[in-house]
Amino acid sequence: MLFRPSRWMPNWRATCRPFSNLCISLILFSCLSRLSGQDDGKAREDYILKLPVDEVVLTFHASDSEGKPVSDIKVSEVQLRDNGVSPRRIVSFGALLDRSLRVGILIDNSESMSDTLQLNRMIAERFVQSAFRQESDLAFVGDFGVISKTLRPWSNSAPLIRQGIHSVRIGGGKALRGTALFDAVFRACFYNFGKADPTATGNILLLFSDGVDNAGQTSLQEALRACQASNTSIYAFSIPPEPGEASLGPKNLRDLTSGSGGRLFRADEGERELLVDLSTIESESRNQYRLVYKPANFKRDGSFHEIEIQPPDRVKRIEVRTGYYAPVQ
Repeated sequence: MLFRPSRWMPNWRATCRPFSNLCISLILFSCLSRLSGQDDGKAREDYILKLPVDEVVLTFHASDSEGKPVSDIKVSEVQLRDNGVSPRRIVSFGALLDRSLRVGILIDNSESMSDTLQLNRMIAERFVQSAFRQESDLAFVGDFGVISKTLRPWSNSAPLIRQGIHSVRIGGGKALRGTALFDAVFRACFYNFGKADPTATGNILLLFSDGVDNAGQTSLQEALRACQASNTSIYAFSIPPEPGEASLGPKNLRDLTSGSGGRLFRADEGERELLVDLSTIESESRNQYRLVYKPANFKRDGSFHEIEIQPPDRVKRIEVRTGYYAPVQ
């Protein structure tokens, strides 16, 4: 049976992206120009990836019936479909075990989050306490409302990271109202994860938000492209709205997490459930498989490609992302 992720199954995960100079230079830099108001030549040179235009990098996590990572899968045991078609060629396949992590902690500090900020800071600090390894991992802390900013740049110091988390305040001292969620996600993935080597580290963005975006210039698709290009998975924590309350927030969070290869968790669960959630994030991010392939029908048309993967029988669960956006002309 093929594992076919869908928008209704946000727990299935993968991280795959098309490598394309054209895709990254035209799409990401067009977004950057709008967000920053400048087009810096040095930044352009730094962030363009010199990689084949027709290869897709797919990473996935596999676990057994007890939830433990399966680390002995061979390429001959995996069946892959890209838009229902087998790939033209498998370029490489290998296990990435017990990797170092690059963690972005991004906290919504808009007025709508005033009742949950303390809870979100507690969850973020608990992740640092339970999953962060000072000897190998790095993390940064940022917040956002209308404007996003970095409170603590990349650091391996758990005390400094916790200090950054604790410094988040509602409004951030700004009089502007509204939330630019997609702008913040784009900036985090492009600026902070843009240079990280996806083969060396597991890149994750811990997002704490209600999912509302009412003040940004970036679309959800553009934010996802930035995360796919930097191989960054989004794990979001949120409290669902009250029954009958109309909000696009939950859908935005589902699309961001499933589209980038992460998960959406409830922020108001009990202590035991929270520890399980944090352990799941760490396990899925540190232990993955990396598969590089050439699609059979690759076109630079910006279309969405659905990924289907069938693992061997001893694998009882596979976290694989819904797919990827092809680069555009």
